[in-house]
Amino acid sequence: MTLGFVLGDLTEQRVDAIVNAANTSLLGGGGVDGAIHRAGGPEILAECRLLGGCATGDAKATTGGRLPARWVIHAVGPIWRGGGEGEAELLASAHRRSLEVALELEARTVAFPAISCGVYGYPTELAASVAVRAVQPLATRFDEIRFVLRGDDVRRAFERAAAETEDPKA
Repeated sequence: MTLGFVLGDLTEQRVDAIVNAANTSLLGGGGVDGAIHRAGGPEILAECRLLGGCATGDAKATTGGRLPARWVIHAVGPIWRGGGEGEAELLASAHRRSLEVALELEARTVAFPAISCGVYGYPTELAASVAVRAVQPLATRFDEIRFVLRGDDVRRAFERAAAETEDPKA
């Protein structure tokens, strides 16, 4: 299994499944969510309409539509409210549930964005630590888990989080 951190466009990833940083309606939005719906075409939205939304911390799958990925796993991360309202647990759950759904789909390669780090305001350093720790227990069941990130600062935060989880003194 490979855990990777790359700069790039999530909608261009050639993996079995990409994870969408979705909102609870699953009906599209801005940022990553909007980009996935635009690039993937109307098939994704049509399937999302049948799913009845998604709770924060959960994930549901649709077709990849016109994307190179076969599936889109729509994960709903928390809005940052200062850290005292269960945000870390909900963010970890969104990552775990995404991988559980990927396993149900028999996906071997999965690409994640930095869930909740955009308009939801989750501090990148904290989100990176939660995300990396959340995927590690299921990571050996995949050929690759890739975080596709926007900006060197975000990529470095995820790389630091991975290095800290590998360091027994961390």
